[in-house]
Amino acid sequence: MGFLKNFFTDVYANQAPARPATAFNHLSEKELEAHLGVARYGDFELTDAVRPSYELEVVPSAGYRHDTYRDEENRAEVPVLMAAVTRNEVMDNFMSLIEVLGDEVDVVLETSHGNESTGHTDLYRECIDMPILQSTLWDFEDLLTNDGCTGIAVLNPHLPQEVQLDEHKLLIVYGKDLRRYEDILRDGEIPCRDRMRFITEAEHVHSTCERYIEQFEELKTRLGMDGYRR
Repeated sequence: MGFLKNFFTDVYANQAPARPATAFNHLSEKELEAHLGVARYGDFELTDAVRPSYELEVVPSAGYRHDTYRDEENRAEVPVLMAAVTRNEVMDNFMSLIEVLGDEVDVVLETSHGNESTGHTDLYRECIDMPILQSTLWDFEDLLTNDGCTGIAVLNPHLPQEVQLDEHKLLIVYGKDLRRYEDILRDGEIPCRDRMRFITEAEHVHSTCERYIEQFEELKTRLGMDGYRR
């Protein structure tokens, strides 16, 4: 599965300090290989991007929940939908969700390739037509689905709303009035489970490889990324 990147992380990215994934350090090579080889938990299948802790504090499963992002700087609270969907439904759901944002959107590519901690580099592209964006993203479906060091966010600052497919392959929607997004999740038969826990809320391990690093550079070029933000 390529080199492994072990860390705890908050679903809202780099707000919490990194902590070592110590449980993996006590596994034999055989135990680690066996654990990383398990992708299916009941009817739910993980992508290659991430694996849960060996003790399975959180058992991966499908569902979505309502949450709130608290912006301490602006003293604001933003409604959030967070969803986990099985492997073969990740891209279809992501594409359906971003269509709600409109005909022209901004895009952020997030990468932690080569970073030793939970730090990320974000690359920003403004004003791209939705059909062009979707066509490009389908060309990089493998990268976006299976690389544990690549995330993407699509946003319309005029709404303002944002749809994110993060490094863990969770679908996260931010903004006011998220009813249309919730309808899409319901139409996809993703259950609402407001007490569910996500793989990000316990120890877990990320995976990437040289092939995905190269593909990320290709995607960056295709999208014409011209700026950075942290």
